[in-house]
Amino acid sequence: MLELDDIQHFLVTRPHALAARYEFLSFRTPGSAQLWLNGIVDKVGTAQKVKAADAHDMRWVTIAFTWNGLLATGVEHSSLATFPDEFREGMAARAEILGDVGRNDPKHWVGDLASNELHAILVLFARDIEQRDRSVRDYEKFLAQCAGVERLSFLNLAAIPPYEYSHDHFGYRDRLSQCVVAGTDEVANPGSGAPLKAGEFFLGYPDEDGDGPRLPSPEILSRNGSYLAYRRLQEHVGTFREFLEQHGKTREEQELVAAKLMGRWRSGAPLVLAPERDDPALGADPLRNNDFNYKTMDPHGYAVPLGSHIRRMNPRDTAVNMNRRRMIRRGGTYGPHLPEGAPEDGVERGIAAFIGCASLVRQFEFAQNVWVNDPKFHELDHERDPIIGTHDGTFQMTIPKRPVRRKLTGLPSFTTVRGGAYFFLPGIRALRFLASGARAQSST
Repeated sequence: MLELDDIQHFLVTRPHALAARYEFLSFRTPGSAQLWLNGIVDKVGTAQKVKAADAHDMRWVTIAFTWNGLLATGVEHSSLATFPDEFREGMAARAEILGDVGRNDPKHWVGDLASNELHAILVLFARDIEQRDRSVRDYEKFLAQCAGVERLSFLNLAAIPPYEYSHDHFGYRDRLSQCVVAGTDEVANPGSGAPLKAGEFFLGYPDEDGDGPRLPSPEILSRNGSYLAYRRLQEHVGTFREFLEQHGKTREEQELVAAKLMGRWRSGAPLVLAPERDDPALGADPLRNNDFNYKTMDPHGYAVPLGSHIRRMNPRDTAVNMNRRRMIRRGGTYGPHLPEGAPEDGVERGIAAFIGCASLVRQFEFAQNVWVNDPKFHELDHERDPIIGTHDGTFQMTIPKRPVRRKLTGLPSFTTVRGGAYFFLPGIRALRFLASGARAQSST
């Protein structure tokens, strides 16, 4: 049974938030970290509380730490040595594995996200921008009282129009293919698969392969925790629109190209079920928009190209041991909406996402290395994920078609990595353990 009163809500349930603030922090002394934690831990939302909360109760907080951050709070090296190497090294150090080269190289990242001085992230959730700004003002008053706690950077997030459903700056409907964790009261929508063992996402529980990995020590610090891979991706909306115009003479042809790149129409309707034209009603129906497979319904990619984004990120029944690769994604959009027909304005906009899992190597890094950036994924030739893959203008995408297939060549970068980090998302007891002086307690 999941200990929902100890697990942070972040990966279990979504609050009704249309806005958020990410605060990236550094602690100068363990004492400053403990002072800060003691003042804010009671505002951290548990999975149990957020599920039961009123829709208007939005002032929830999430806290996570880098490996260097756990060290800065006072956790001993002997305990930190029991955490996985990839978490200790951090995302920036593993750039080549992740494909973060060229424009995506950590030397270009913003906000000190590649720095060893990045110790923690605080996420403030809010119902809307006005409430977010009030929460930020309250938080800044608190932060001013915490000597030795430094804000390295921040990022404001907010939903973009239309507000009726979640979507990115390219206009694709979001949050469609979500796995369900066993032990929660969530019911999987058709096509989402059976609930997955909790140990695939939370430490201390059985996973799909058995009892799960050994817990880092001490257990009070690691149990009910998760690993988070944070990615800030700038979306080049103007470049994307220009590409569609170059490869489609009419608006209908352009929308079909956009659908082939993603594997879904922008409405969310999957190409497997709507191969010829968009079906917004299908895209908006959670009982239908994810209910498909590839092995029997589209084995050759005539509907959804083998290299499209959704086919790479969730190969479904065409991949081996998929239950050990699934991840939970959270996050939202930042930057202003670029109106349709408006030229690129030079303002950064994109998505800031977290990938939650129990193994950064087996889940997130495998997806980045093999699914996103392997040029021969699905036995393709010189292709990468067309949406989030690392592109330099030399890669292509194949769109199968009878009798003649089509190739899109010279794909530009539609997204650029602007920052990233590996965080550990502790349970509530772990946060209180850190707030009370982890070094003293872990050595007794």
